[in-house]
Amino acid sequence: MAMTRREIREHIFRLLFDLEYYAGEDRDEQVQLYFELVPEEEGPVQSIFASDEDRAYITDKTMAIAEKIPEIDAAVNAVAKGWKTGRMARADLTIIRIAVYEILFDESIPTGVAINEAVELAKTYGADSSPAFVNGVLARLVPEEA
Repeated sequence: MAMTRREIREHIFRLLFDLEYYAGEDRDEQVQLYFELVPEEEGPVQSIFASDEDRAYITDKTMAIAEKIPEIDAAVNAVAKGWKTGRMARADLTIIRIAVYEILFDESIPTGVAINEAVELAKTYGADSSPAFVNGVLARLVPEEA
């Protein structure tokens, strides 16, 4: 049974959050370590990877997002009045980065789905105010007609 998109997105969030603390040359090692340790954990994320395809997708998308962080952060900083990326809570910023990547660079994910999934991640991993904050930042990024 394949993982759901939501489960995959949670793994991308957790892995991208972890990678924030490691230099580029250590990222491959951290990805491998992540996949080795996750099955031992308990929690809201499925603990068994369903397939090599899921693992490859999680890794590829996480690395693609990581490569685009300068562009993503520039887009966020342009719309996040009073809350530049350097001041945002790391969980909120990671969630926003995933959604912005999906909105700007991943045509397979509808904008509304990217925003909704970001808000759901914020409910699970952020503070009480995170869902509204994440939604507000993303709403400023998306044109009204989207």
